[in-house]
Amino acid sequence: MRKSTLKLSALGLILSFTTAFGQEKTDTVAVKKALNVAKTEEGVKTVTTSSKEDNNRNVMLNAANNTSPRDVNIGLPSTVGGITILENDLPAVYFFWPELPNKTWRQSVGLEKTGLLKMDQLANTMGDLGFAVNSYSQIGTKDLKVKGKFTTSTFGWLQGDANVSGPISKNGWTYTVGAFANFDPSTYKLGFARNADETKIFRAGLTKYFNDDKGKISVLYKYADSYSLTNYAVFEYGPEGKVTELDNFKIGRDSYVVREGNMKFKDVLSGQTYFANLAGNDNRSSSHNIDVVGNYLLNNGWNFKFSTRAHFSKVKMANSIPLSIFNATPGAGYTLASNGQAYSGPVGTQLAMYTPETPITSVAGRFSLNKQVGNHNLTVGVLEQYYHIDKFTSNRSFFYQTVGAQPQRLIGPNTDVDGFYNYNAGAEYHSGTENKLSVYGTDEWKVSDNFNLSYGLHLRNHIIDGEYSLTPRTVGFVFTDPSQFNQINQSFYQIGGSLNATYNISKNFGVIANALYTEENRRLESYSQAFEPNTNKIKSPLGAIGVFWNTDWIQLISQATYLKKNNNLNRYNLVNPANSSQAQVATVYYDIQTLGWTTDFVLKPFKGFNLHYLVTFQNPVYKKFNFDAFGTSYNYSDNNVLGVAKTLMEIDPSYTIDKWRFWASFRYFSKQYANLTNALYFAPRWETFGGVSYTVNKNINLGATVINFLNQRGASGTINGAELITDASPYYGKLLTGTYIMPLTGQFSVSFNF
Repeated sequence: MRKSTLKLSALGLILSFTTAFGQEKTDTVAVKKALNVAKTEEGVKTVTTSSKEDNNRNVMLNAANNTSPRDVNIGLPSTVGGITILENDLPAVYFFWPELPNKTWRQSVGLEKTGLLKMDQLANTMGDLGFAVNSYSQIGTKDLKVKGKFTTSTFGWLQGDANVSGPISKNGWTYTVGAFANFDPSTYKLGFARNADETKIFRAGLTKYFNDDKGKISVLYKYADSYSLTNYAVFEYGPEGKVTELDNFKIGRDSYVVREGNMKFKDVLSGQTYFANLAGNDNRSSSHNIDVVGNYLLNNGWNFKFSTRAHFSKVKMANSIPLSIFNATPGAGYTLASNGQAYSGPVGTQLAMYTPETPITSVAGRFSLNKQVGNHNLTVGVLEQYYHIDKFTSNRSFFYQTVGAQPQRLIGPNTDVDGFYNYNAGAEYHSGTENKLSVYGTDEWKVSDNFNLSYGLHLRNHIIDGEYSLTPRTVGFVFTDPSQFNQINQSFYQIGGSLNATYNISKNFGVIANALYTEENRRLESYSQAFEPNTNKIKSPLGAIGVFWNTDWIQLISQATYLKKNNNLNRYNLVNPANSSQAQVATVYYDIQTLGWTTDFVLKPFKGFNLHYLVTFQNPVYKKFNFDAFGTSYNYSDNNVLGVAKTLMEIDPSYTIDKWRFWASFRYFSKQYANLTNALYFAPRWETFGGVSYTVNKNINLGATVINFLNQRGASGTINGAELITDASPYYGKLLTGTYIMPLTGQFSVSFNF
C-alpha cells in the first residue's frame, strides 16, 4: 500500500472518554485511573498531565521501530500518516506527506511534558478524528536544570539527548538549550550505510516570566535534520497464517533493501534521469521551526494562552517498496547488474519512489481563553493553519532484485541497461496552499455531585488553492506543456465536536455515554494523481455507552462503541494475480464501520504492585468498497478491515520496591487479514516488552528494556502485492514480503536530572 500505514482499532476508544466524575472520591479515583503513570522509554518516568490527557497507554513503546510513537487503535481501517503528533498545541507538521512527523519530532528530554490527547479533545480543538501525542517544549526555568539521557542497544543504537535551562537575570529572563542525536542501525545490516535512521535536533529558546506570576512568554527555535528508511521481510507463507523463515533470510535481522541503495528515476518535470540513494543527502529532510508560546492571566480571571509557529522545511524522500516475487527460469534473460552474471531463481519486483527537494512552509497559531465560572470550566479559542508546498513530485520507477539478505539489483528482459523500467507510471504532482481557520469552544460542566457533562464544538473553514494535472501518467511520462496543469479552488465548511455524560448511580458505580462527530474534505495531496478527487464530505460519527466502577484497589470501565467513516480514499499498488509482473495503481473510495466492546481496569491489590489490563472485541468491516483493475471488477464490501485484529489485549504489570521498578507489557493481536480479499492473514501474535530500572539517587537513573522478549519472529501488517489474491492455498510455500515486529532487542539507558 502507498505510504506508511497506521493500524487502527477500537482498543483506544474507552480511554478517549473515561474520566468518570461525581462524588469527590469517585472523581479522584477516576482521574488517577485515566492518568495512571505511563512507562516511558526508560521505564520509570512519571508524567503529570491534565484530565484532558490519558497516560495509562504507553504510546512511546513501538514494536516496529525506535523512531515513532506506537499506533493507537480506534477501530478504523488501515490509513496513512500514523498517530497525530502535537507540539505546543500545534501539529509538529501540517501534513505528514512528504514530511513525516518523525523527521522533525522525537521523544526527548527537550520536551517538558508528553501525554496522549483524548479523542474528544482532538475533535474539539483540532477538528480531527483519532488520538494525538501531545507534547510541550522545555522552556526556560528560573532555576538551573540539567537533564539528559544516553541510550544504546544490543544492535549498536546510539542516542544522546541533553537539555540545559536556567536564569539569565533577576528580572524574569531565562534560557533553554538542548541537543538530540540519534544514530540507529535498527536490527538489520544495510549494504550501503550503517544506520537506518540518523536524526539530529537542536533547540534553543528564551523565556520571560511576567511579574506577580501573571504568566510567561517564550521564543523557541528548533532545527532538525533527518533521514530514515523502512525494511521489509521475506518469508514463506503457510496454512493458518503462519510464516516460516528462509534459510537465507532472517526476519528482522536481514535487510531486503537493495544492496547498494541506489535507484534510478526520470524527473517528471524536466525529463532528466538520475540516481538517488536511500541514505544520506538524497533522502534527507531539514527544517527550521520558530515558536512563540506562553500565557497571561488577565485581570478578569481569564487565562489567555497562545502558541504560534513558523515552520520552514526542505524535504527529500526516497522509498523502495516490494510488490511481488516470481521465479525466473534459466535463460529467462535476468543478469546481475553488478557483473552481468546470468541469474535464475526468485526475483523480487520493487516500486521505487523519489521526491526531489521540495520546499514546504507552514504558519500556525492557536489563541484561547480559559476560566472556571461557577460549575463550568470554559475554553474558547481560534486556530489558524497555513500551508504551502512548492511543486511536489513523486517520480517512480520499477526494478528487479534478488531475493535474500542485501539483495542485488537485476537487469531483466524489459528493463533498461541499469535494470529499471516503467518510469513515472503513476507519478504524482501537486502544488499550492491550504488554509484552515477554526473557532472552537469547550465546557466541562459539573451539573451536580453525581452528574457531569463535557462538550465542545469546532467550526472550520478549509480552503485549497493550487494546481494539479489530469494528464495520464503513462510509462515515460514528463510534463512538457503548461496547459497540462489545472487550477484548484476549493472551500469547505466543516464541523466537529463531542458530548460526554457521566452519572454516578452510587458512590463507586456509574454510567457513561459519549458521542463524537468530525468532518473533513479532501486535501491538496488528494489531487496528486491524474483524476478529479471526490470532494464530498467525510463524516465520522462515533457513539459509546458503558459503566465504571472505582474503589481504592480497582478502577474499571466497560464500554460498547460504534464508529463509522465514509468516503475514505486509498491508493493501492496492485499486482495482477494472473501475471505478477504487471502492476497498476488503483484509487478506491469506500466506507467503514466498526462495533466494539472494551473493558479496561487498573488493579492495585497490594503496595508496590500495579496491573493494567485491557481487552477489546470488535468487528471492523468495509462498506461500498469496489473498483476495477486489470479489466476485472472487484467488490470487497463487508470484508474484514485489512491489518486490524478483532481481539486485542494489553496486560501491563509493574512492581516497585525500594529503588527498583520491574515492569512488563504484553500486547495480544488476534489474526489480522493481510490482503483485501481476506484470503491471506497472519496468525495471532504477541508483542512483548519488559524492563527494570534502578534509581541510583534523586538525580541518576539506570534502565534496561527488552523488546520482544518472547522472540516472536512472525510477520505483521500487510502482504505487499497480494491485494487481489482470492485463494490462499496456491500461496502456501510461496515467498511473500511484508512488515514485521522487531526481533529480540535489549536497550540500556542512563538518565540524569539535576
